[in-house]
Parts: sequence; C-alpha cells; structure tokens
Amino acid sequence: MVYVFLVLGFVLLIKGADLFVDGSSSAAKLLKIPAIIIGLTVVAFGTSMPEASVSITAALKGQNGLAVSNVLGSNIFNLLIVLGCSAVISPLKASPTVLKKEFPFSIVITAVLMFLCTDLSFGWLSGGAEGFRLDRIDGLVLLLLFLVFLVSQIRGALKARNEDSGEDYETMSPFKSVLLILAGIAGIILGGDLVVDSASEIAVQYGLSQSFIGLTIVAMGTSLPELVTSMVAAQKGENDLALGNVVGSNIFNILLILGASSAISPITIDGEAVFDMLLLIVMSMAAYVFTRSNGKLSKKEGSCLLVMYALYFVYIYLR
Repeated sequence: MVYVFLVLGFVLLIKGADLFVDGSSSAAKLLKIPAIIIGLTVVAFGTSMPEASVSITAALKGQNGLAVSNVLGSNIFNLLIVLGCSAVISPLKASPTVLKKEFPFSIVITAVLMFLCTDLSFGWLSGGAEGFRLDRIDGLVLLLLFLVFLVSQIRGALKARNEDSGEDYETMSPFKSVLLILAGIAGIILGGDLVVDSASEIAVQYGLSQSFIGLTIVAMGTSLPELVTSMVAAQKGENDLALGNVVGSNIFNILLILGASSAISPITIDGEAVFDMLLLIVMSMAAYVFTRSNGKLSKKEGSCLLVMYALYFVYIYLR
C-alpha cells in the first residue's frame, strides 16, 4: 500500500505544480507584476510549504536535527537537481534582477547562517561540534532578514505594477487564477506529504540511517514541489518563474523555516551540518558563476550541476 501512496503523491505533485504555474502566471499578468516577482514570493512560498511543515513540526516536537538536515538537504537538492533538470529541459535565462540581488543574497544568508551557528569557530573541522547551535536570538535575526527580503519584493512588485513588463502570458479571470493557485498549493502540499511519508517508510524498511533519510529522502520529498514546478515552468518557457522559484525557495527555507524553527526551540548543530552549509555556499557560488557567465544556465552547465549532486549523494552515503 505504501507504494500506491508514493505514486499518488507524485501524481498530486505534478498536477498541483501544473495548476500552480498556470494560475501564478495569469495572476502576474493581471496584476502587471513580472513573473520573476511571483516566482520569488508566491510560488516560492507555496513550494516551500512541505519543508515548513516538516521543520516546524519537528521543532515543536523537539526534533530539531531533522529541521536542519531537511532545510540544508532541500536547498542543495533545489540548487543542483531542480536547476540542473530545468536547464537540461530548456536553458534558463537569468533575470538581471536575480543576478544582481536575489541570487547573491541567497549565498550571503547561507554564510550568515553558518556564522550564527559557529560564531566563526572552526571546531567542526576536527569533528568537535557539540557547542554549535541556533538560539532563539539567532532565529529572530533570520526572521528579521526574511522580513527585509519580503518588504523588498513587495516594493518591487508595487513598482512594477505600473510598468509594462512586455511579458505575454495567457490570462484567466481573477477568480479562476486564484482557484488554480489554491488548488495547486493543495495538490503540492498533500502530494509532498504522501511522498515524504511513503518514501521514509520504504527507506526505513531498507535499514537506512535517520540522518541519511533526513538529508536525502525527506529533503528530496519536500523539494519535489520545487522540482516539478520549475521543470513545468521551464517546459512552458517561463524561465523567470523556474529560476525565481528555486532562489526564492532557498531564501524562504533558511530565513523563514530555520528562523521560525530555532525561535520556537534552540537547534543543536553538528559538525557535519556545518560542513554541509559550507558545501552549499560553494555549490551556490558555482551555480551563480555558471548562470552569470552567459546570462543563462545552459544544458551543459545544468548537467554539471546534476553530476555535482551525484558526488554529494555518494559523499553523504559514505560518511
């Protein structure tokens, strides 16, 4: 029965993402807002809901290790698999705004997260990591940065309303657009839950460790909305939505989800998680260089990202 739920979860994710992309694109046109803003906010928030559900629930239960591994694993999966697969389908042309602001910001906040966890102590290099943690104050700092990011996006959206973006998307009535967005979110959340629960149960049956499950199975499961949404957007030629969804989701995951989780209950961070943060920074810089070089992420560069994830997967399996 668990395999049936797994397949059903995938179906709901795919259909939900399809509805979400259509509704969001139509809403962007109706509100005269560039699709990149929608991708960085509405779509990013919707596709980050599974991560939020898992991490915040874990924080409420005192299982904060899962909150960290879920977010880090999801962000790495988003960066390498989601962007990689989307670029292989169709080269992703980067918006100048994303290259100048949001993408660098996602790298900076990962460095800030690492600083808050370690206070620039490098004990994690030798495996000593029991003293590393995200306190409630650290969580509030992350939430404050999230508020700054959100205000910036809203201001950009309001400014863009009176400007003709030149984007030509199919439009529907406001009611139908909202209905599709809500239906898409519902499908994404329910599908993500089914996939995560089913995949986790299957993984346990095969004797995989909880840490490995958190960084891979759970992270992949909660990132499936981003994967499907961005791939559907790329297939439809809506590159801004595909790229904005990934960058926005990674920002939401660190600032909102880890911020809220650590504000609820302080999170103890181990050395492996800190090293994963460092890897995420390096991987993000590589993806940024790829995208900035020609103003787009090519199919070849997308393939490189996929290879990087394969190497990372082998690393966490062996460690």
